[in-house]
Amino acid sequence: MSTTTDLTLADLDLFENCAPWGVFDELRATPGLHYSTEEAPNSGFWSATRYHDIVRVLRDTDTFTSTKFTNLEEVDPHLQDQRRSLLETDGLRHRALRRMLQGQFTPQAVAKYETFLRGITAKTLDAAFAKGSFDFVDEVSADFPIRVLARLLDVPDSDTGQLIAWGNRMVGNTDPEHADVLIGSADSDEYRHVPFRSPAAIEVYEYGKHMAAERRGKGGTDLVSLLADGVPSDGQPLSEDEFNTNFLLLVVAGNETTRHTITHSMSNLLNNPEQMDVLRNDPSLIPWAVEEFLRFASPVYHFRRTVTRDVEFSGTQLSEGEKLVVWFASGNRDDAVFDEPYRFDVTRNPNEHMSFGRGGPHMCLGNALARIELRIMFEDLLTRDVTLERTGDIDYLRSNFVHGIKRMPVRVA
Repeated sequence: MSTTTDLTLADLDLFENCAPWGVFDELRATPGLHYSTEEAPNSGFWSATRYHDIVRVLRDTDTFTSTKFTNLEEVDPHLQDQRRSLLETDGLRHRALRRMLQGQFTPQAVAKYETFLRGITAKTLDAAFAKGSFDFVDEVSADFPIRVLARLLDVPDSDTGQLIAWGNRMVGNTDPEHADVLIGSADSDEYRHVPFRSPAAIEVYEYGKHMAAERRGKGGTDLVSLLADGVPSDGQPLSEDEFNTNFLLLVVAGNETTRHTITHSMSNLLNNPEQMDVLRNDPSLIPWAVEEFLRFASPVYHFRRTVTRDVEFSGTQLSEGEKLVVWFASGNRDDAVFDEPYRFDVTRNPNEHMSFGRGGPHMCLGNALARIELRIMFEDLLTRDVTLERTGDIDYLRSNFVHGIKRMPVRVA
């Protein structure tokens, strides 16, 4: 059984003005999976929109593999190894690559950055609030996490603007404002050998390779040195392609999702001033409120898997080679799991959201870092004697991959 409406989640118009929550509600309420058509050269895909279905997919990597890539784009078979990162790897190699990096992202490892994080948070907010009126994305959300990433990569603060621009151009490959080349255009074929089919990826590769050449063999502890010198536990050093793709992954993942979660969370607090009062009256609740910030923001809409064998799943017959997309944003609004899912409640408990995934080997590696960044940002922001108000409409990224906000004008009230 499957949904047979004409609706397709490949339609970017659905995502122009925030998430299509009503569409997700409709799909969750319909038995089976939903099939979306997509224009060539890509094929259509099945969608899992219910929380428990998503969890089942994430935990069964034998049946639903990441090795055929995790976005809607279908990568040419002869280019897959050239474009493969940690995200598109399963099994022993995935575990080996993850172990090589995960020591830098444990709760204990990121806790040592707390003093540094508080310093740059204060600096970011001081500079923004001094302007009186400003764009919250540019002055706060984008500025803060990119400075953390610069510290982890050990690159100068003067490069942070370039890192942000590269991320915008790659992740915004479906938004005419950001994309050099729109992913669905014929011009993008020239860049099909790099992630996001974006010329920005080539620039990121060159930047990373230059840093690796300077640091290789010098015993550094930053992430670039770790990628350049580290040997995964399977004994197979990273190839040049693996260095390129995993460095690019760090640049994108270390910035985009936290940035958008900060913006969404500020917006949600402005929309729910009584919840802001709860946290201002008891700041000890902020670490727990971070989980609701993440659930409500759902900064990544989806990831894709590919079916490895003919299988019946959730009342739908799937065939080997078909794409199955898990929609985290929909799972985060599933009323089978969350009581009153559209109520923003900073005291919600339990809160088993899936903004970092939910189980399985591909659980977000940087989740502890994102949590401490969000906690420290809002501990500082909400304990200041400052009130913000929006002065214009929110401008959303045209994307069905990232639930992004490009602009949110505010002023100090």
